[in-house]
Amino acid sequence: MTIASSFDATHRGSAVRDADIDHILTSAEDAFERLAGSDLLITGGGGFLGYYLTQAALAYGDRDPARPIQVTVFDSFIRGLPDWLDELRDHPRLTVRAQDLRDPLPDGMPDFDFIIHAAGIASPTYYRAHPIETMDANITGLRTLLDHAVAQAGRGRPVRGFLFYSSSEIYGDPSADAIPTAETYRGFVSCTGPRACYDESKRYGETLCVTFAQVHGLPITMARPFNNYGPGMKITDGRVIADFARNILDGSDITMLSDGTPTRTFCYVADAIAGYFKVLALGRPGEPYNVGVEGPEISMIDLARAMGAAGHDLFGYAGTITAGVSPEAVYLVDNPSRRQPSIDKARAELAFDPTIGLEDGLRRTLLWYRDNQGGERR
Repeated sequence: MTIASSFDATHRGSAVRDADIDHILTSAEDAFERLAGSDLLITGGGGFLGYYLTQAALAYGDRDPARPIQVTVFDSFIRGLPDWLDELRDHPRLTVRAQDLRDPLPDGMPDFDFIIHAAGIASPTYYRAHPIETMDANITGLRTLLDHAVAQAGRGRPVRGFLFYSSSEIYGDPSADAIPTAETYRGFVSCTGPRACYDESKRYGETLCVTFAQVHGLPITMARPFNNYGPGMKITDGRVIADFARNILDGSDITMLSDGTPTRTFCYVADAIAGYFKVLALGRPGEPYNVGVEGPEISMIDLARAMGAAGHDLFGYAGTITAGVSPEAVYLVDNPSRRQPSIDKARAELAFDPTIGLEDGLRRTLLWYRDNQGGERR
């Protein structure tokens, strides 16, 4: 089922945020029942996915004040503290710490019931610019947290859930007979190309997770995001929907940096976050889960048209679509031609049921960006 859009140009970004958080709490009610009353660590909590991971977990305490979730955010804040997180710094159930996961964990680090490792660089533009930092976050940072989880178990307080953010990029460029792509597909990935620092470190990260789950009996799960978008992603992020949104809100033409033929399915962030909480709290140890939507699979040129139409409807946008060239010489190297998940596993095991359609999600995204255009690239 797809929810029709109820948002128009009179709605503010804050209304979009509030509706999204309500959607997350309702859609993942079974997961939050397990998280109730727990201590939750979110690494990379100041980033795109941390935006709703943090705010939804805190909002749960307003629904169930007898069993609130205590949230700790670790982030390097290399680009500064996001405004939304700065506004929450005095929240009684939130602890924020500047912590680079490439460094040793702080002395006296407490134990946690649940850990979400979302630290790292996910935008191709930025992980290509910072390849070593990307690998360190996905491997060294992950290993440090896994060792901490083992130590916790030795102290008699084992973690109840540990989620590693992997990526759909571990599949590389699947052949046509592997689309929609299921978790059983082993991938067709370059280990030396310009995306390898991200793709291969995510693949090895999954190996670490599966091995620690097997050897130490830890409840470690892995999520493979498929083209998530929406509030929380900085407009200067460098990914396609953020770039198109910036063009629309600037009143400039939408600039295509490819020939427009690659296709993707795009999962709105509120649906995705509900899925991630389900994977964390309800997933089987040592198992990966695709988190995305099965359709529509849309080309980049059709995405540009859909965003332009939404911008016209909301703001009177009148731009057209023009061809451009990325300043990165390797921008399109190893770029997958198609990306579409099978979510049968998450649907059957976790009752994951994304309902926010692309048209509605794009409208929500543009409205949120209209009121949240600041911030450095990340």
